[in-house]
Amino acid sequence: MRDGRPYAKRLAPSVPLITGQRIIDTFFPLAKGGTAAIPGGFGTGKTVTQHNLAKWSDADIIVYIGCGERGNEMTGVLVEFPELMDPKTGKTIMERTILIANTSNMPVAAREASIYTGITLAEYYRDMGYDVAVMADSTSRWAEALREISGRLEEMPAEEGFPAYLATRLAEFYERSGSVVTLGGEMGSVSAIGAVSPPGGDFSEPVTQHTKRFVRCFWGLDKELASARFYPAINYMDSYSEYVDEVETWWRENSDRDWKVMRSEAMVILRQDDKLQQIVRLVGEDALPDEQKLVVDGAKLIKNAFMQQSAFDDVDMFCVPAKQVKMMRIIMQFYQRARIVINQGVPIYKIRELPVLNEINRMKGKIGNKEIESFDVLIKQVDDEFDNLIS
Repeated sequence: MRDGRPYAKRLAPSVPLITGQRIIDTFFPLAKGGTAAIPGGFGTGKTVTQHNLAKWSDADIIVYIGCGERGNEMTGVLVEFPELMDPKTGKTIMERTILIANTSNMPVAAREASIYTGITLAEYYRDMGYDVAVMADSTSRWAEALREISGRLEEMPAEEGFPAYLATRLAEFYERSGSVVTLGGEMGSVSAIGAVSPPGGDFSEPVTQHTKRFVRCFWGLDKELASARFYPAINYMDSYSEYVDEVETWWRENSDRDWKVMRSEAMVILRQDDKLQQIVRLVGEDALPDEQKLVVDGAKLIKNAFMQQSAFDDVDMFCVPAKQVKMMRIIMQFYQRARIVINQGVPIYKIRELPVLNEINRMKGKIGNKEIESFDVLIKQVDDEFDNLIS
């Protein structure tokens, strides 16, 4: 159980794990067979984010490990999942989900063993040729169990009382993920997604820092975003994904050849806005020239119309890749046309008064996953309104 199951060959990750969460799939994608961490302080939405990944990701099997978390959270999963329909199979999501419950009131030894139980079950199904996603909630509670056991064994403590082999154990867990050819000739994968609960939201503590060394996808949750009711509360400046180049081919062949270009342009706008916010806080937005006001408006559009997503909206809770790229294309089309007319001398207040802007902000909850052709009408509306503005 503590050693990985053998396989014939390890494959490079190239197919994205589609989660239906736009900020993840488009900006910080995870490949099947990849590793990801979701660190965040209390109340930032780690468990809700993992629940959404368990509900809507296109893995064949979900292994959800409740390690040291509150019992009512596991109860919520047990009650909610049997009532949710899987969009792929039409059956309940519970039929492809394995729950391992080692809550905070259970023995420490059971909590320490739960992670290994989950990853071993995932490898068992991987060897049958399935794509498996492991949700560990949370690895911080597992590390605390390691610390308690180490203390009782009177081992020499390291940083913050954790055992000296903490980094090794974390590495052993995440290294058991991967996309492989099994000994039987099947192709399967295990994707490991671990939640991290740093005390006080301090990302410099040992578990978070060691985890960052072993994962290639980092979805850092932000307390300020969560307080502003911005969910998923993933901080787009602190987060990163090293799978962008690997999954680009899949997006180009299956969705949109300009996916990476649009993503890069959007990230440039967000970074420029982050720098401008320091000026805005000091002197106010009115002091900015129209070109910089457009950057601020463009970043608001990306954050509010694309990144923010409601888990309780019947339309917006899950977003297919085709809808994601259409939404991004409309936003980038609006921004590029706005930049052109501003350079031609049109004041920004006229752009802010365009009726299509309200339609763009509402499109995520208004246009369903099966109504993709409606986005073409919206793109034409963007072009028509800017043509009228110039004339």
